[in-house]
Amino acid sequence: MTIARILTTSMLRDPDAIAIVDGKTRLTYHEWHIEVQKLAGGLAALGLKPGEHLVAALSNRIETATLYWACQLLGAIFTPFNWRASGAEIAFVIEDAEAAVVVYEARSANSVLTALTMTHFPMDRVIRVDSESKGLPYSDLLVSSPFNEASPVEDKDICLMLYTSGTTGRPKGVPRSYAAERNASLGCVAQLHYQYGEVTLGVMPLFHTMGIRSLIMSAMLNGKFVCMPAYDTKDALTLIDKEKISALFLVPTMFHDIVHHSDFDKFDLKSVINIAYAGMSMTTALVESCAKTFPGAAFSNFYGSSEIYTFAVRNNLANNPGSAGRAGIGQTLRVVRADADERVDPDEIVPVGETGEIIASMNSLDAFTGYWKRPDANKKAIRHGWYFTGDLGKFDENGEIYVLGRVDDMIISGGENIYAEEVENVLAKSPDVLGVAVIGIEDDRWGERVSAFIEPATDGVSPKKLDAYCLESGLARFKRPRAYAFVKAIPRSASGKLLRRHLRTGDFVLLTEYENTI
Repeated sequence: MTIARILTTSMLRDPDAIAIVDGKTRLTYHEWHIEVQKLAGGLAALGLKPGEHLVAALSNRIETATLYWACQLLGAIFTPFNWRASGAEIAFVIEDAEAAVVVYEARSANSVLTALTMTHFPMDRVIRVDSESKGLPYSDLLVSSPFNEASPVEDKDICLMLYTSGTTGRPKGVPRSYAAERNASLGCVAQLHYQYGEVTLGVMPLFHTMGIRSLIMSAMLNGKFVCMPAYDTKDALTLIDKEKISALFLVPTMFHDIVHHSDFDKFDLKSVINIAYAGMSMTTALVESCAKTFPGAAFSNFYGSSEIYTFAVRNNLANNPGSAGRAGIGQTLRVVRADADERVDPDEIVPVGETGEIIASMNSLDAFTGYWKRPDANKKAIRHGWYFTGDLGKFDENGEIYVLGRVDDMIISGGENIYAEEVENVLAKSPDVLGVAVIGIEDDRWGERVSAFIEPATDGVSPKKLDAYCLESGLARFKRPRAYAFVKAIPRSASGKLLRRHLRTGDFVLLTEYENTI
């Protein structure tokens, strides 16, 4: 069963089911399959060959999804990248991936055209979507003869390459094989308890592993994939109501914005029966809010990465909000001694209940085999058959794992190890706090000073009030923040991940009407 066959078999099973929705465009599986075949034929005529990279700087739209499936038919490597990226970042990806074809849209036109100039990329291999600029119009490819040749069958071959978000340094290419992608998607269907005909809000970026997973799972189940090019909370609520979305697989940031939206009560969300998050931790306060908002929905935490899709899964999350669950299907996890500056051995396992770095077996069904052209990164992350996640965590007595932050984000203050996410989890419960991020800032006395950046929910919030809240909550005195900054917005990536380095470099807007002590 190749990736391409997934779409074909679903088309044969239920050709009249709605497969994809993008604004006013609605295609059945039969209609979409024909369009995919024509696009694959057009790409083949353009010269795209099996094993070559198609780099796409596109938002979540029908053309992006169709390009993904066309690449699967051809055996080409779909290589999506953030359409919000700069010209220099896109130029890096074009050269690093050795792109054979580049696709862009109006949203990404300025950056992509800059990148094309920087790389001297041939314009006869450039495709434009909804743009009147340079390159071949996407629509021209759809008049080609359908591609009806045999699709690739080698499980070990690469069908997708994702780039890590690059929160530290250059993004790294993560090649994904047909077998790894198929197993990741089947495992996600099983462990999130998805059902036949699931209606999915396609808002997680299709340059992100969660976005691709939602797309494949939808096709596996003859589901309806509802495209949402760029996230907007009110638009998301509108689509959930209008399209009767049943499954929301999002990052916590999006759930936070949904449950706190001022017009929330104006929308009918009863169709939602399955909610899950991944990509980052969710505070206990937000877990409780989501459980209350969607009381009848299955609720899961899916813990994984682009490199190894499934680390652990926790269903019935409201029963244990802080847990990331147990190791996923075919996976083995360990917690070993944490040291960002030293090559820790996989056998340096810490006792149950003690914090260390989470590592995952490379023998799992959905694991990658190593980074693209980055032996240095492989040496750091892969040791003796284990992938070092860079996440801090611990096991409890029942075998469930808890993610406590990043190894690099551990704060050492006054000789004590303090985990940023533990402090954030406390502050997030305050009614005065809309958003929070905690980092360590260099301090002559303490080594690092625990510092909290707050998106305020009320006008009356102050460092003194939040300090009292921390003490009343039971947070140890030495863990509480010693400095506060009230900011317009916590910096996050396109996929919703917290960008702590932006806080360290001053890339945020300070709210001067509040008392700031950082």
